Amino acid sequence: MMNELPNCPVETTLLLISNRWKILIIRDLMDGKKRFGELRRSIGNISQKVLTANLRDMEAQNLVHRKVFPEVPPRVEYQLTEIGYSLQPVLNSLSDWGKTYKNKVAEKSL
Repeated sequence: MMNELPNCPVETTLLLISNRWKILIIRDLMDGKKRFGELRRSIGNISQKVLTANLRDMEAQNLVHRKVFPEVPPRVEYQLTEIGYSLQPVLNSLSDWGKTYKNKVAEKSL
């Protein structure tokens, strides 16, 4: 994890969920465990490299737990940690704001 977090709580939150991929990963893991391929398909236009990098970063930040099963071929599942699940209200607020924004923009274009 990071050595020192910012003093501002908003900045801390943004540091942890700073890009669209992390938000979408969290959104898709809110429903429960997913394998790498499931996540990649559900997120859409994300490369394997970018998804891997974001999952590793989120694991280091204690937002995601990675479980490797000793099978051939290896099976890996990703799940939000308790801290990851605590972001649910943040995602709900982002969703509500997005809906409101889209409605206001639609009203102005009429």
